Amino acid sequence: MLLATYTGQPLEAGLDEAGRGCLAGPVFAAAVILPPDFSPQFLNDSKQMTARRRELVRREICQEAVAWAVAEASPEEIASINIAQASYLAMHRAVEKLGVGPTHLLVDGNRFRPHPTLPHTCIIGGDGLYRSIAAASVLAKTFRDERMGELAAKFPQYGWEQNAGYPTPSHRAAIRNYGPTEHHRMGFRLL
Repeated sequence: MLLATYTGQPLEAGLDEAGRGCLAGPVFAAAVILPPDFSPQFLNDSKQMTARRRELVRREICQEAVAWAVAEASPEEIASINIAQASYLAMHRAVEKLGVGPTHLLVDGNRFRPHPTLPHTCIIGGDGLYRSIAAASVLAKTFRDERMGELAAKFPQYGWEQNAGYPTPSHRAAIRNYGPTEHHRMGFRLL
């Protein structure tokens, strides 16, 4: 069972990212503040959920969250500042887009670039422990998958609707055969 809060504060925001290990596309991040009684049946770490369940829970989060926001950092930003810093940048952007100011940030992982005005706590495996981080995980993943599906329509040979830009054998084979696109992360080892 996922925990409602780490600090006991009602405006604690969970943060997570999606797409950090991809060869193509932006890295996405989400920030979510949930009401204390929010507990959908299927909410979990997005990697443990089916695509169908992620979409169902996404709708519940978007309808019932106190506040939520999704942001991204582009492949150009990833190349310029590295993937870790781009992930933090996307998280900071998501926090700044929240319609309600959080009192504390609960971040999935073991590192974070501190926000200039908000305290934070990093939780390794937090997306499987805390509701707000799990909700952020679901939003970051579903919004990123949606974007990669849109890009796949323009670049069908890379299979992004299936692999979401991750380094699968078929994705690497497509890069070998067709070369990289402007959406590929040129600082990554593509082949």
